[in-house]
Amino acid sequence: MAPTAEDASSNPPAPASPPLPARHTPLTPGPRASRFQDVLNSSLSHTLGKISYDNFAACFPTIAVQAPNMLKAVQKQMVDRLGALCKKEFDSILQARNVVAKLNELESLVSEAERRRVEASAAGREAPVPPHMLPADQVLAAHLAPHLAQQQSQLNAKLQTVQAHNAKLFEDIQRQRAEIETLMGLLEKVFEDIDGANGMMDDVVDDLVKETRTVEAEMASS
Repeated sequence: MAPTAEDASSNPPAPASPPLPARHTPLTPGPRASRFQDVLNSSLSHTLGKISYDNFAACFPTIAVQAPNMLKAVQKQMVDRLGALCKKEFDSILQARNVVAKLNELESLVSEAERRRVEASAAGREAPVPPHMLPADQVLAAHLAPHLAQQQSQLNAKLQTVQAHNAKLFEDIQRQRAEIETLMGLLEKVFEDIDGANGMMDDVVDDLVKETRTVEAEMASS
């Protein structure tokens, strides 16, 4: 049975396949990277050259006399195998350490430094002091500058936080002082009212005492 339009709408479309990873493009080695690889190849060739047939045959004199061709084949296979393993290991280290890119970056830095030196010389400016000729305190300061700048930034942030906290505390203290002064004013007013009430009570008590004595005197005379 042919699928209907309803069946097609009920089945979700298949997910799109993920894109293929980008193909690794090897870096083109610059002069220093090329020279470094040449030195590696030359050193490896010189090292493998020490495993010559004569040196190899001196280790197996009996086989060298009885089966020299077989011994030559074994020696050649061992040298070729050892050379292939060393080259593979060297290539793995170069790729893991990103040696070619770093040497190319060094090449760019050296070229930029040379260009600036030529421009400074053409403009009549004093040529900069080479790094290896700088005094120890300047080299130390140059290495510590990024770390000290980061620490100073962190300290400035902490200082701003403490200052903001102190400002808030000062505002709270000022507000509490104002509240205390207001309460003191109210208490002084209450004390004044109490003193006034006491004065009025003294007058009333005196009058009451006089009236009481008068009443007692009248009752005694009657």
